[in-house]
Amino acid sequence: MQLRQLGRSGLLVSVVGLGTNNFGMRQDVDAQPVVDKALELGINFFDTAASYGNGRSEQALGAALGKRRKDVIIATKWGSPGFPPLPNPKEFRGGSRDYIMKAVEQSLRDLQTDYIDLYQFHFPDPKTPIEETLRTLDDLVRQGKVRYIGASNMSAWRLVEAQWTAKHLGLDSFVSAQDGYSLLNRSMVEPDLQQVLSSYGLGLLPYFPLASGLLTGKYQRGEAYPPGSRFAAMGRLSERFTSERNWDLTEKLQGFATERGHTLVELAFSWLAAQPAVASIIAGATKAEQVVQNVAAVGWTLSTEELAEIERLTRPSK
Repeated sequence: MQLRQLGRSGLLVSVVGLGTNNFGMRQDVDAQPVVDKALELGINFFDTAASYGNGRSEQALGAALGKRRKDVIIATKWGSPGFPPLPNPKEFRGGSRDYIMKAVEQSLRDLQTDYIDLYQFHFPDPKTPIEETLRTLDDLVRQGKVRYIGASNMSAWRLVEAQWTAKHLGLDSFVSAQDGYSLLNRSMVEPDLQQVLSSYGLGLLPYFPLASGLLTGKYQRGEAYPPGSRFAAMGRLSERFTSERNWDLTEKLQGFATERGHTLVELAFSWLAAQPAVASIIAGATKAEQVVQNVAAVGWTLSTEELAEIERLTRPSK
């Protein structure tokens, strides 16, 4: 398993990470065999969040790792609107000192650890000054409860503001950004956030690398969704992912991969691995076999010509 430096931090993370949002959110998922297989295959980067399953994801991950916690890098997130539930959602202050101090202690307990390798701001809090958030995080780093801090779902201008504030106040700054990024969804990262990552040397941790499943190759336009699949469970909600544009792109990309003897999943992962800022691809799994598939998917080293052809296929028409 290839290891990559996360931004300019001292963390070396596996190019394929394990996203654990399904732990605790689905009753049919046993975290232990999934974590065991990930460790066996060289995955050392595990991503979770306090809000996943109302804390059950962190609890399941902590229990599954056990004494092996020292061998891995745990990334978790705080500050998701609606967690914990508030009588008045407008009162949410996920970036406040009070919120962060309580959240980190709960995550430490749930993960059964005394430190978090990467503590990420799940969603921006426009009502709390970023200075307050960064000063609190800086304190946590100095206390040894957090090693590094990262952002998630943060716009380019907010990320620049955060990095500028940290620099001029002498505070610890974000080393990474976690955002949705795939061959079908590039707008969250390109071009603005991409330029910020490059300028500040931040690592990118893309989630939804398979576009919520559309890039798995198991869905076909005009056909019923396979029983038990995510889209089948979503019903009409799946239509937010299955636009005509996405079907067109998926079919083009499927043809591109098939012509070269590869699968659509291999193309999706290998394309992300070829992007300069990408440190670890956050890939979810509910079974050990899916972990094997995810790790194998980064084995295709795309040539310069292939990357150029992918750009031509996916470039928006004018």
